[in-house]
Amino acid sequence: MLAKRIIPCLDIKNGRTVKGVNFQHLQDAGDPIELVRWYTQQGADELVFLDITATNEQRKTLISLVKEISRYINIPFTVGGGIKKEEDVELLLLAGADKISINTEAFYNPNLLEKIAKRFGSQCIVLSIDTKYKNHEWWVYLNGGRISTNKKSLDWAKEAYNRGIGEILLTSMNHDGTKNGFAIDITKNISEQLSIPVIASGGAGKYEDFLNIFKKGKADAALAASIFHYKEIKIPDLKIYLKNHCIPVRNENSIERT
Repeated sequence: MLAKRIIPCLDIKNGRTVKGVNFQHLQDAGDPIELVRWYTQQGADELVFLDITATNEQRKTLISLVKEISRYINIPFTVGGGIKKEEDVELLLLAGADKISINTEAFYNPNLLEKIAKRFGSQCIVLSIDTKYKNHEWWVYLNGGRISTNKKSLDWAKEAYNRGIGEILLTSMNHDGTKNGFAIDITKNISEQLSIPVIASGGAGKYEDFLNIFKKGKADAALAASIFHYKEIKIPDLKIYLKNHCIPVRNENSIERT
């Protein structure tokens, strides 16, 4: 089994880190630069930065903040929000991002995925899927969860995979911020049917949730926000717990309790 990744997520609005429940009721969660420094020290495997209102407000990701964050980070850094064309990807990569996360524009213009893959490589494309369980099926939602679609999440994941994406960030809107555990079934379904990594997002609340999404959900990585931001769970302690439950983690030789 490959080593599993633990990934904190910074949802950014107006230059500040925010967190909500089910994509609503956003509350301030701190200064993103301070959090980046903290996570770098804590042994996070990667970091995801999502400018969550960029698409809905029809603007580009905050390039200046991406540049600032890149000064303090020494782990892979994924950036998303408002990406509409190849040039947006180029600017983010030049600003310090290692990978880009694309959501709404990819859905409306799926050919963009092929263009990005050809120009920059599949390894830098993370397809972000916001999914919601409704009427006995998981559906794709757009614009930060504001717009519903008639496309099933698994079907969209397969299509995007065939167009060249290198990874999927799967966020369950039903589980987001609830701390009741990840969406195991849809994560497992996509993980088993595609040969690219799947990052599970939405619902982390306790150590067991990470264990379950890795063992039962077959996720390659687990992403969380508030429990890390508010230090309810510290990454070194989580990695020790996972290692003790036979889940391989990265940087295990340097793990120390804090």
